[in-house]
Amino acid sequence: MAGFLIRRLLGAVLLLVITSIVTFAIFFVVPRLAGQTVDQLAAQYVGKDPSQAEIEITKAKLGLDQPLYIQYGQFVKGVVVGREFSFGPDKEFCPPPCFGYSFKTQRPVWPDLVDRVGVTASLAFGASILWLVAGVAIGVLSALRKGTLFDRSAMVTALAGVSLPIFFTGLLSLVLFRPTGVNYVPITEDPLAWADNLLLPWITLAFLYAALYARLVRAGMLETMGEDYIRTARAKGLPERTVVTRHALRATLTPILTIFGLDIGLLLGGAVLTESTYSLPGVGRYAIDAINNNDLPQVLGVTMLAAFFVVIANLVVDLLYAVADPRVRV
Repeated sequence: MAGFLIRRLLGAVLLLVITSIVTFAIFFVVPRLAGQTVDQLAAQYVGKDPSQAEIEITKAKLGLDQPLYIQYGQFVKGVVVGREFSFGPDKEFCPPPCFGYSFKTQRPVWPDLVDRVGVTASLAFGASILWLVAGVAIGVLSALRKGTLFDRSAMVTALAGVSLPIFFTGLLSLVLFRPTGVNYVPITEDPLAWADNLLLPWITLAFLYAALYARLVRAGMLETMGEDYIRTARAKGLPERTVVTRHALRATLTPILTIFGLDIGLLLGGAVLTESTYSLPGVGRYAIDAINNNDLPQVLGVTMLAAFFVVIANLVVDLLYAVADPRVRV
């Protein structure tokens, strides 16, 4: 188990390094390959209608006139240990993980992301509990009652849930159940108000994912219930409840675990549509505002944060796999 854990940790670190290289290349190398000059690249970091003096200051501050390997080294240094930025004659230290300063607010990007991660995490984890419980339960019951009215109704509802976009179901739910809108309240201030304001976003987001999970669990259960070891368990006289929960369901949930981990990782990186629909001040809405404002440091920070969550989610799934199925430790 120790060797398996070390391999997975080293793999996660390597993946984070590769992610940092790709992210750096997207923001700093690809524009040059597309024909942009250093001045044009620096102009994007200044804002609209920049003067030549502002462009020169930005080039010096960000080191855009230096070789790419030095720029990447400064980028990694900022993320790991922080870096200094020059603002005219003054220098300011940006603590790690440093993704730079926002063009619009002139604030470090990382504290803004930290302020919004709690909102996104509240949305993601609350909705995930609902969709996991509902999706697995409905999928199992549909498989055990294949061809019945419940099965057909559940699958039609699941098809609707997968097909309808979040912004449609979200806006419809606001019109029907909360025309005054959602006003997010931190859980530390008022837990009841926090849950009350997130209940509708939880249900809307869970409806989409529960529908997908129900279809996947149903298909997995139908395949598993026809396996030889299931017939053997029944032939030995095991109760049907034991056959379903301890044998069939355990095998079915193994691939669901992978999907669940990736979904959580992606949502923690920003539930863009849900947060925009309900005006939740999370990472997803922060990313939309950053794109609209052409605030590249904010976009860079969101990209790295989302990649980090996906990598960590993959690592957790691998470790849970080893617990659920010891064969993967080899």
